[in-house]
Amino acid sequence: MADARCLVVVGAQWGDEGKGKVVDVLAERARVIARYQGGPNAGHTVHVGEESFVLHQIPSGVLHPGTLCLLGNGVVLDPLQFFAELDELRARGVEVDGRVRVSWRAHLLLPYHRCLDRALEEQRGAARLGTTGRGIGPAYEDKVARHGLRVVDLVDETRAADQLRAGTDRANARLRALGAAPLDPAQVAADVLAVRERLLPLGADTGRLVIEALDRGERVLLEGAQGALLDLDHGTYPYVTSSTTTAGGAAVGVGIGPTRIDAVLGVVKAYTTRVGAGPLPTELPSPEQERLRELGGEFGATTGRPRRCGWFDAVVVRYAARVNGLSGLAVTKLDVLDTLPEVRLAVAYEVDGERLDEVPADLDALARARPIYETLPGWQRPTAQARRWTELPPAAQAYLRRVEELTGVPLWFVSVGSRRDQMLALPAAP
Repeated sequence: MADARCLVVVGAQWGDEGKGKVVDVLAERARVIARYQGGPNAGHTVHVGEESFVLHQIPSGVLHPGTLCLLGNGVVLDPLQFFAELDELRARGVEVDGRVRVSWRAHLLLPYHRCLDRALEEQRGAARLGTTGRGIGPAYEDKVARHGLRVVDLVDETRAADQLRAGTDRANARLRALGAAPLDPAQVAADVLAVRERLLPLGADTGRLVIEALDRGERVLLEGAQGALLDLDHGTYPYVTSSTTTAGGAAVGVGIGPTRIDAVLGVVKAYTTRVGAGPLPTELPSPEQERLRELGGEFGATTGRPRRCGWFDAVVVRYAARVNGLSGLAVTKLDVLDTLPEVRLAVAYEVDGERLDEVPADLDALARARPIYETLPGWQRPTAQARRWTELPPAAQAYLRRVEELTGVPLWFVSVGSRRDQMLALPAAP
């Protein structure tokens, strides 16, 4: 895939797979990096030397000078948090001026969306979905209901103020019904319009910028957030996010035709994690789960919540490969398994006495699924110093080759640590 000029990078599990690190490494050879969906619920952690950066809205490629970072029309943009993130990067010495652009057609995530998100989650009680409370769902609701406010709508300040007040009034009716405190419409309008003069100069037709870069022969990365099993259509509904996380959403979310995409890279951990509620077939019992969580530092970059942990689920990744059309795999955090005497992979499920080789659409069936495992010997040797495939222990190579066989997707990259130089590229990688 050496000619993969336009590459989509997607999560092929339940998010938190290490997409930020993968995009950061690949961005060294790219000109444009574009986010195509999600909002500040993402938390992409990138390590540069001794420093760590957690990026919620700005594409992970921003840490490479000379890249152009775009937020596409499929993103919901929290303008207040966006500028806080941009200012923090600038304060830490990252040159961002002229390098970050936002689609005119991107919808804004507003203060009342966050309040609604938290109030709705509180009302669900024991049936909570486990949202981040960042307002993502209500922002996409307004977009679909055609109540949304886009970046371009800020051009006319008077009309934007009217829309903001009307939106707050609509939200207040719901907040009162939920027993939550209403917001001041005038204050919401004032807070959002306060960043108008900073945001409008960043507005752009992001699809056109991507196409122009491709026509010049430059490399483009389309960066997804969350993971395939959190996709609104293909995930474990209703325990999903509110956007299309799969590769099919990349073209729509940045404003290009699907034929301009050359390849899709799926990012997976060497094991499985999930934040929040919903089925996780390979979830480990205590104390094994706590041990794996500590080994992997599995706490959410956005919420700080402990992630649920389990063995690698080949059924899930095989399904993700199909719905994304994966061209290659990047396996991250292999080093987390270094000390284990044996490692396991789920190759199928058993549900009510029947073997299933695919993820069932029925959530109750998935909740009853019992994984059928293969057990392989652990390597019990450190992998963090490996820089080539041949430097990995034979047992680690065997484990990775089995992942490749079970998912039907060729390995392109293997990560053995958080630093940039700890990602190994295999010969098949673009």
